[in-house]
Amino acid sequence: MDSSDALLARFLALHPRTIDLSLGRIERLLARLNHPERRLPPVIHVAGTNGKGSTIAFMRSILEAGGLAAHVYTSPHLVRFHERIRLGAIGGGRYVDEEVLANAFKRCEAANDGEPITVFEITTAAALLLFSEHPADVLLLEVGLGGRVDATNVIAEPACAVVTPIGRDHAEYLGDTVESVATEKAGIFKRGCPAVIAVQDYAEADSVLVRKAEEVGAGPIFVGGQDFSVHEERGRLVYQDENELFDLPKPRLAGRHQFTNASTAIAALRAAGFGDIGTDALEKGLTGVEWPGRLQRLGRGRLAALVPNGVELWLDGGHNTDGGRILATAMGDLGERSDAPLVLIVGLLGTKDADGFLSHFVGLARALIAVPIPGQVAARPPEEVAEIAERAGLSARVAHSVEAALTSVGDIAFERAPRILICGSLYLAGQVLAANGTPPA
Repeated sequence: MDSSDALLARFLALHPRTIDLSLGRIERLLARLNHPERRLPPVIHVAGTNGKGSTIAFMRSILEAGGLAAHVYTSPHLVRFHERIRLGAIGGGRYVDEEVLANAFKRCEAANDGEPITVFEITTAAALLLFSEHPADVLLLEVGLGGRVDATNVIAEPACAVVTPIGRDHAEYLGDTVESVATEKAGIFKRGCPAVIAVQDYAEADSVLVRKAEEVGAGPIFVGGQDFSVHEERGRLVYQDENELFDLPKPRLAGRHQFTNASTAIAALRAAGFGDIGTDALEKGLTGVEWPGRLQRLGRGRLAALVPNGVELWLDGGHNTDGGRILATAMGDLGERSDAPLVLIVGLLGTKDADGFLSHFVGLARALIAVPIPGQVAARPPEEVAEIAERAGLSARVAHSVEAALTSVGDIAFERAPRILICGSLYLAGQVLAANGTPPA
């Protein structure tokens, strides 16, 4: 049988554009596959600009701690495509294995019969096919891009639709205002189905999301900061809604933004009918959660071994302006607890707002080393990234690889061991995990 990589390569030839938001093509293919989207476990559908993956990671961890099986669909992957499809099982799910994935791809290719369809659409159909054939208690389904016409928006009656914080990203597809982005994300709300809206960074996003949920007849509607809330108290996470108050451990994932994501996850599970999950599962879920490439500390591996003892090495795939703000805040919080000079190793795509991303680190980072992102034709040349950083007021230099950047940190004179953050792109994060020998598992 052809490998999944060979089939993915063939899928690329089925449509002239990588991204072409539409529902018609996937709906046609799903009909030919006998509608697997109608034979799924309860679906929690998640859209948003930032925090989608972390919110899903919290939900999966809590559900599995509660003895339930959770399918998970996320994108993009970091190292291997298989990371996008996790098949749930009691005691913990697993990434789809090669034989099962290739077989699903082959069946979708045959059913599509050479007609135009994007790679994301046909692979989403394959994922839904697999989820329909493997039993589980719930499917955690992440939107690929936007929401309204995203290929995942084929679920007629989700158990819950969730929108995490909205920001400006993918303006060429979603519009260049927060309101336009929020309108596209709100397209996953369905009549009569619960809607959970995370605490938003922009008031205009919050108002659009609530209005759209009301217009479509979604309900009940749970709004972060109003119907549920979270705060930190004595180093613990306190979640409250109109029915419950939970005093829980601090989430394992680093950064104050993870308190918001954790509370959104809890609210979504409760809205979707999993409110009987007890405090023990919530505690185990928050402290056992894993989400690679998102403010992840690399304490071992080939790249981690390149830095001297005492130097912290962190990795994050955030790449838009709001992601930069969230990341800078997290680094600032780390600096308050343990002061160390911050060094950024940055690779950025040309499609992202480099000025907006880097501006948040002015006055925080002591040095920046720009690196290429191998294999990405849309990557900004590191010389360009360094120039943008210098204009913003950051001290910048260039290295030809992450490895070279890590070894060159020792050439910079600091009064104490620095803290290194590799950031700017999920593609870069994936390459770092692969090179470090610590891919997602």
